[in-house]
Amino acid sequence: MTTLHTLPLSRPTSLSHEHAWLVDSRHRTSEGVLLYVRCGECATRRVDLQTHPAAPPSAVSIELAGP
Repeated sequence: MTTLHTLPLSRPTSLSHEHAWLVDSRHRTSEGVLLYVRCGECATRRVDLQTHPAAPPSAVSIELAGP
């Protein structure tokens, strides 16, 4: 089959990227450690929860776009 008979690949139209989360602050709660993080590239922010020191944090809020 040639490329004339295939559909084009879909490409994202936005300039999205994989966020590199940096921790701005943290504090302990009864459920684990809350991490207030922001992306070092685009300044998007969110809140993560780390329930155990060996477990990766998971997002508990939506991502809020930076300035």
